[in-house]
Amino acid sequence: MSRRLFWALPPVALLALFFLCPLALVVQQSCRPDSGGTSLQPYADVFASEAFRHALWTTVWLAAASTVGCLVLGFLLALVIAFVPFPGAKGVARFIDVYLSFPSFLITLALLFIYGTTGIVTGVVGSLQFLTTPWGVLLAEVTYFTPFVMRPLLAAFSQLDTAQLEAASSLGARAPRIVRTVILPEALPALAAGGSLVLVLCLNEFGIVLFTGAKGVTTLPMLVYSKAILESDYPGACVVAVVNVLISVGLYGLYRVVSRRAGA
Repeated sequence: MSRRLFWALPPVALLALFFLCPLALVVQQSCRPDSGGTSLQPYADVFASEAFRHALWTTVWLAAASTVGCLVLGFLLALVIAFVPFPGAKGVARFIDVYLSFPSFLITLALLFIYGTTGIVTGVVGSLQFLTTPWGVLLAEVTYFTPFVMRPLLAAFSQLDTAQLEAASSLGARAPRIVRTVILPEALPALAAGGSLVLVLCLNEFGIVLFTGAKGVTTLPMLVYSKAILESDYPGACVVAVVNVLISVGLYGLYRVVSRRAGA
């Protein structure tokens, strides 16, 4: 028992030093208004502000819409890669693993080069402003996070018994019905796991919103940045950060449960 405790102490100490201590300081600062003392007044002020309610709503609907878009697009693309034979399918599947390592702002910059005010498409068809709107943020998030859905789906499809597909086809079932009755039920756990992960990541996404420069699009991470850097309201920024952490931890717990059941 003492030996196990000895080996467990270093990672626990590192976790406490680099994660738990900073988090505790954020929680502590959120209860210390500028007037001094310890109080929950910063929470009351933030919760009563229109900016916080707007940021919370924007964060939730953008994350939910992005997750739905990623699930639909990821499912269709994974179907093509897994079940429609074409040259380079394995290469595309391997590229998805590399794509997951790309930073989110890189994808946003690529979209800016294509659809921005001086982008390729703008030079051909004229000025396009949608990239600086909520729809531009939505497009960037769906583009970046779709592979996070495809990865567990491809793993699930690789374990699917092809005999079921052949039996359904021999009985006269067409492709849409095979997908609906055979493939989709097997893919539901992977879809739930990938969707949960994407939802958590979208709730905390900062780089995409910042680099698109979308006007009027203020999410919770952007509100933390605004209050801390632009307004110097550190207690308010810490309150928003605590709320964001609580939402993220709750959804991450859901993701872990779904992932364990899906085996993804």
